[in-house]
Amino acid sequence: MEHNSTFPIKLNELDMLRDEATSYLKSIQWEQSQRAKNKNNDGKDESILLYLSRANKGSNVNVTSVSKTILGLKKRLLPESVAIPIYLNQSLYAVQEGITLGIWVKDSYYDASGLSTLSENKSALDSSGKREYESKMHTATAFMLFATAYKILHDLKPHASDDLSVMKQKFAGIPEVSFLSPLKGISCQLFYYDKYLGHPDIIKTDKDVIDFTVVYFEALIDEIQLRKSTLEYTDTIEDRTYKLEKSDFAVDGWNNVFAGTAVSVEFNKVQFEQIVGNKDAKHFARRLTERLLSYDFEAKKNPFQELGGFMPVFMGYGIPGTGKSMLIAAIATRLKAHSENLDIPFLFHPMPDTLISTFQGGSAEKMVEWMKPLQDPTRLIFAPIDDAENNLQERTAQGVSAGVKEVIGVFLRYTEGAYAVNYGNSSIGLFTNLPEMLDKAVISRVQGRFKIDGARNQKDFVDQDYLWWRKLEETMPNFINMDNPDNYKYLDAQKVAKNLGEILEKIERPTEERVLNTFDKVASKYKDDEHMFYAHLYTEIQKIFPFFSSRDVRNIQKAVSLRLTDFDLEPDWFENPEIYFKKDYDTKFNMLQELMRANMKGLDFSDIRRQEVVRYLDNVATIADTDFKRKVDARINQLNIEAEAREQFGKRN
Repeated sequence: MEHNSTFPIKLNELDMLRDEATSYLKSIQWEQSQRAKNKNNDGKDESILLYLSRANKGSNVNVTSVSKTILGLKKRLLPESVAIPIYLNQSLYAVQEGITLGIWVKDSYYDASGLSTLSENKSALDSSGKREYESKMHTATAFMLFATAYKILHDLKPHASDDLSVMKQKFAGIPEVSFLSPLKGISCQLFYYDKYLGHPDIIKTDKDVIDFTVVYFEALIDEIQLRKSTLEYTDTIEDRTYKLEKSDFAVDGWNNVFAGTAVSVEFNKVQFEQIVGNKDAKHFARRLTERLLSYDFEAKKNPFQELGGFMPVFMGYGIPGTGKSMLIAAIATRLKAHSENLDIPFLFHPMPDTLISTFQGGSAEKMVEWMKPLQDPTRLIFAPIDDAENNLQERTAQGVSAGVKEVIGVFLRYTEGAYAVNYGNSSIGLFTNLPEMLDKAVISRVQGRFKIDGARNQKDFVDQDYLWWRKLEETMPNFINMDNPDNYKYLDAQKVAKNLGEILEKIERPTEERVLNTFDKVASKYKDDEHMFYAHLYTEIQKIFPFFSSRDVRNIQKAVSLRLTDFDLEPDWFENPEIYFKKDYDTKFNMLQELMRANMKGLDFSDIRRQEVVRYLDNVATIADTDFKRKVDARINQLNIEAEAREQFGKRN
């Protein structure tokens, strides 16, 4: 759904609600349901569950006070200290602020959804009116709890421990969540939050209070997300964003993006000049960084997406040892340098090696956790998957683990489908030596591809050597007693290309035999500047490669769009960000359109279309064949070894 409006949450309006929030922390009452009392333990610590279920000491209604419990904790943990310790104070304050914001969001929903009017005329409602009233009450409560938990996490997550697994082990879940009414909803949640805080095994240090608060309210959000589909009248939640004044905090529907979850991973700085060969890859990487940097944080979209020049998923492939890891580091280095210069938050978010889990469902969970931050519209994100064939290999191959299938399932769901949100601020790069081993559905998500083929000619190799002995030359002048090349200046061949046309060999016809035959067959009936030429070509290709589909055609269209947007941003835009980067979305879009028009003047559409179709189909054929060829080669190798072994065995005997 399009978010069409942003509403400010004004600080002075929150001030008026803070007393109500504080009163909940001082005292609420809650009657536990029978179900919560008899909650079964999923292998968790029984004593904690038993403790939670006996929380009301015999009577049905129990009055609890979170603020009293926190004071009790202070006495228990730090008996000497006069002031409330910082972590306890911080947690209490965050919960108070969360509830205050939750009340504001609930009031706003009351007005927007018409619930206020229903409440005022409650006694006069007919049965369908009563049903609507109850239904909207549930939604208001759920949204209030969501906003409360979300704000608490926003405030506390940066201060919590990086590893919360120990706390999650102790935590036995939330016995019940009530959506009956806002008062019941908040009372129920604070009741169990308070009970946990009072349990001696949960809180051992004052830092545990922050960690536990984060774990508890994360669990509450998960619980709400699970039940969200049962709620009605949610339009006035999903069509708007509430942004807190003087803060980066915003409630955007039910979207759950923590600025604090993913932290940029450290990487070695590498400049493009240090990479030898790989012209295609370096050019692609440069374009990718320029396009990501054009993302507009206010509009939450990227003008290059509208022009067709943005790639949410791309692939770099080539033989081992040609510089994949260096290329990943170079893209990250370039993005980080420009982001710092433009004062833009940047996240380097490589897929961890430990993603595939041995137990059922674990891999899917880890993959969701890894992909979630890619939906965060508040920063630029580069998410490389190195050795992609390990985690995304063909699902139908023999011996593929359940974990790999789970990971692929999540990847496909998040890159296209109901979950896929792409604002144009994040890009996933698959890097692999074995593209033919990747799952077909994964490959079809790839919207830009390039070869990483390392040094390819004398100039590349002489430069690769130069980068190595240059260091010796610096430490020991005249030690390198060899002659330089006559008519070549070192590293000249490594300069970045102006555009793809400079790099791509002019391919007019396919090189792969089956594709070539098909191409010629269709060319005998149609000219390649007729639209029907391609319609027939695709139909024929489908007969040879049954997995070729509409998505492949979309990828070809995307490749043509990439060529049309294959222009340099003006150098002075980087030196003076005000000229372009700091402008509003529409201005940026118009400036890019101008550049695109100027760039297109030298291009021929039917030429580019033919080149991209040929390149793509050759690629499809190569990937389809390589797997088979590799198996054949391995078998031949095996037979050769056996024959040689027999011969040597015969000689010895």
